[in-house]
Amino acid sequence: MKNQHQPVAVEGYPFIGLFAFLALFFAAVDWNCLATITLGLTLFTIYFFRNPERIPPEGDDAIVAPADGKIIFVGKVPEERYFGGQEVTKISIFMNVFNVHVNRVPINSRVVDQFYNQGRFLNASLDKASLENEQSGLLLETGSGTKILCVQIAGLVARRIVSYPEIGDTLVRGRRFGLIRFGSRVDLYFPEGVEVSAGLGDKTVAGETVLGYLR
Repeated sequence: MKNQHQPVAVEGYPFIGLFAFLALFFAAVDWNCLATITLGLTLFTIYFFRNPERIPPEGDDAIVAPADGKIIFVGKVPEERYFGGQEVTKISIFMNVFNVHVNRVPINSRVVDQFYNQGRFLNASLDKASLENEQSGLLLETGSGTKILCVQIAGLVARRIVSYPEIGDTLVRGRRFGLIRFGSRVDLYFPEGVEVSAGLGDKTVAGETVLGYLR
């Protein structure tokens, strides 16, 4: 999969190249104000698509955060698509434009199903964004048979969800599996048997912050 070691996510290269070209062009024709603006956009785009290395914690039973950001929801909700309407624990992580937007695998697992839904672009911090916004989901199954649903959700500014895995792929905890451009959120759904350790308002670091443990 992409972006495993690059310091800047490859999806950012076209934007960085465009802004850098414009900065050079405006500088060459002495349009210094525009050159400064586009140089600033170039630097911000590099910063936005940064792709730092992360070190997952020890212990295969630890479930790590799939995204950098802030936990805006922790609680029980019914989940229809894969859990038959049963109540499961949901954790929502909101990413603003200053967070790293490369997403990481929460647990060693295999992709047993996936989906993509077109939708709206509401503010990703709203509860109804989980149902109405454009989203891409992966149903993961651990070696012990526990299923965890990981859903990338577009936000008010985000207009592109990128997800690399396909059904049948084996994923390693902490490895990159996709990203969302320019502000968004990631929801995780846990069945019974997962001990949640994260709390509302916690800040998360993708691939490192422990959200819970398989039990």
